[in-house]
Amino acid sequence: MGRKILVTGGAGFIGSHVTEELLGRGYEVAVLDNLSGGGADQVPAGARLYELDITESVESAFEEFSPDDVIHLAAQVSVAVSMQDPEMDARINVLGSLNIIGAARRHGVRRIVYASSAACYGVQDRDVLSEEMRCVPASFYGASKYAVEHCLLSAREDSGLEWAALRFANVYGPRQDPHGEAGVVAIFARLLLDGGQPKIFGGGELKRDYIFVEDVARAVALMLEVELDGCEDPVFNCSTALGTTTNQIYELLKTACSSGVDALAGPWRPGDVQSLILNNTRLKRLLDWAPRVPLEEGIGRTAEYFRDAT
Repeated sequence: MGRKILVTGGAGFIGSHVTEELLGRGYEVAVLDNLSGGGADQVPAGARLYELDITESVESAFEEFSPDDVIHLAAQVSVAVSMQDPEMDARINVLGSLNIIGAARRHGVRRIVYASSAACYGVQDRDVLSEEMRCVPASFYGASKYAVEHCLLSAREDSGLEWAALRFANVYGPRQDPHGEAGVVAIFARLLLDGGQPKIFGGGELKRDYIFVEDVARAVALMLEVELDGCEDPVFNCSTALGTTTNQIYELLKTACSSGVDALAGPWRPGDVQSLILNNTRLKRLLDWAPRVPLEEGIGRTAEYFRDAT
């Protein structure tokens, strides 16, 4: 291998796992992160850190490290926050991404692998969602993620920059922020282990596709190695294709955390949709990849991580 990979958001939850995966595959890796959602201590040993914000100048990282490829994970990740402050969401997710795309074009980057989202789909009339469906985002977050896919398409048409977008389902696992607005598994685990009482919104029957972070990191790394010639629409669902309700997640976490606490009930939140389950056939076929970590095992490993972090 030996190629140089720049990972934006590489000090965060998904990014730190992706960086570990890349280092394990023999890549030279640098992380670009403003450390707002992660910490320098989460940057794996062997990776260089550029403490920069994607909404500001990133030229120094591109000039000094000269990456061959970019994995773009840095983002505002909360649907709820996007509904409260859509301008901030767009500034980070759209303008920040355009900043990274512009730097990649100027510095001869071969490929960008972009972290998109299941939120692109919005409200649909099918239980399982596929990439060829028309996206109708129900949140500003989903709209901003979808917009960047089109920006990458425009960049490819204009300059030949290769790209692929992975629409992540609900990613969970160790190192996820338990105090943020996103990541129900981490939030519930931390509260239960601390003797708190989690709140479940919308009756707990919202159905999501939960995928363990190590399975995501492996898919992201493999996306650097596959041929994309002839792939006109390189958008891929990264998921398990299995739906689980919030109530079911909570019951698994109660067992994993040895808790008997019942959850509080909260109202429906703007931007939420009833079901987000993603067909992963296209990604499995392209990468010869499949999720390896079953939900119960992943929940147990996540709870153990937060128990040890107490």
